[in-house]
Formats: sequence, C-alpha cells, structure tokens
Amino acid sequence: MSFNKIILVGNLGRDPELRYTPQGTPVCSFTMATNERRKDRSGEPQDVATWFRITVWGR
Repeated sequence: MSFNKIILVGNLGRDPELRYTPQGTPVCSFTMATNERRKDRSGEPQDVATWFRITVWGR
C-alpha cells in the first residue's frame, strides 16, 4: 500500500467534523480556503479565495 503526503496551507472555513464509519474508521471533513493575489484587468492587485472541501480517512 502506498501513501500520499499533502501539505495544506490556508484558513479553515469552520470547525472540522469527526465521525466514524460503522466499521470504526475515523473520517474527518472540513473546508479550507487558500488566498492568491492576482492583478485584475486594470493592473490593480486583487485577492482571490479558492475553497476546498476536504475529507480525510483513517489515522
């Protein structure tokens, strides 16, 4: 079995929700926003937020 390592940098949208499957496997769900500064058409900087829905299974 292989595992992926992911590093997340952002802001939580709300408290994480922890629940368990009927087999006892933990599942944690949360939302996270990342911010990126871009220039608009007139050249002015603009902050753009991208939201992610994340679900983590297992340990």
